[in-house]
Amino acid sequence: MSDEMTFEQARAELEQIVRRLEDGQISLDESLKLWERGEQLHALCLARLNQAEQRVGELLERLGRSEPEQK
Repeated sequence: MSDEMTFEQARAELEQIVRRLEDGQISLDESLKLWERGEQLHALCLARLNQAEQRVGELLERLGRSEPEQK
């Protein structure tokens, strides 16, 4: 799994994996490989979302500090 993969790329690949698994036309071994890859992609997506959430929080905090105090 590449750390250079974007959230959108990981999500798209994960969606493809889900479609293949739901189709049921692959072997058990292939299903297990896809499931493992899906877990990796899920972890990457979750990490990217957590990073984005943290960044938004930091930006909101910075915005709150830059606003003039109202009396």
